[in-house]
Amino acid sequence: MTKVKEFIAVELKQLERGFVATPETLDALMAFCRANHGSNDFLLMQMAIQYGAKAALENVAESIALAEMTAEYNEK
Repeated sequence: MTKVKEFIAVELKQLERGFVATPETLDALMAFCRANHGSNDFLLMQMAIQYGAKAALENVAESIALAEMTAEYNEK
């Protein structure tokens, strides 16, 4: 499980350093959508893809943490 956690951490770090900024929240992504009024769609698409990847990685990390807590509880 440690390798999976390390992989997730590396992938999340790479999303922070990309040429296109990864929105921190869905609200930030939506604010950008409203502000650009449909222009620069490639940038918006890339931001949405990166936000989706970030959300998926965070979801997997949360599921792993929950599974580990459940396993620890069941061992007691």
